[in-house]
Amino acid sequence: MDVARAVVLLVVLASILAGASRGAAQDARAAVEAFMARLAQVNVQDLVIVQNLTLYHPDGRLPQSTGEQRVLFKLPLRQRLEQTVEGQREIQLTVGDRVWIRRADGQVYERPALDRRDRTYLLVPGKRSAADLLAGWRAVGVRVDVSHATRVGGRPLTVIGAQSGERDVPMVWLDTEYGVVRIVTRETLPTGTALLDTAFSEHRPLIGGFYFPHRQEVFVNGKLLMLITVRSVRANTSLADALFDPEALRREP
Repeated sequence: MDVARAVVLLVVLASILAGASRGAAQDARAAVEAFMARLAQVNVQDLVIVQNLTLYHPDGRLPQSTGEQRVLFKLPLRQRLEQTVEGQREIQLTVGDRVWIRRADGQVYERPALDRRDRTYLLVPGKRSAADLLAGWRAVGVRVDVSHATRVGGRPLTVIGAQSGERDVPMVWLDTEYGVVRIVTRETLPTGTALLDTAFSEHRPLIGGFYFPHRQEVFVNGKLLMLITVRSVRANTSLADALFDPEALRREP
């Protein structure tokens, strides 16, 4: 093969790859826009979720501890988590990227900057655009210009951030009716960098066209870490702002 022909082939190959990348980006954006369009008239201001929690041994095989959680979520990014695990009660307030914790002895302290592993904010429709969602996913390492279509349980999904066959990369699995059904990210844990894989399932209608998952499974490097099963969820209950006030938390009996 002479040099001229080689150069022509390289130019053609680059053009094909660039076209494929543009097509994948357009597919991802189209899927996100379709999902957001379904929820254009849905207005969720807050959620009250009661759920059971099971934590597993590091090997992911056997349960280690169980508990109950009551999660109060108020848009855009305020959350109150009241949990009792093996008889120990704790309250966590999240406001933006700051977290305060009230222990069972009544002491309140602020935890260092939040490494946001709670994925509830991904499930709740808000006044966000497709570009906002894609930018948020890009910020956690998802390649939003890479995507492919697949089917799970007979439902069509768009996988954003991975090519067909890729497993160990950040990605979002999007169902245009249910929303995010799986998200994979790389996280820094006390044991080192790990692949965190969160799967959402058992979706049930909540309000308008908004479905909420009643089962959440969290895997670390392929091993089950946590299982959450929702007992009840209510939307738009007019939660008081004081429930998310750190100073009010200190004064609670």
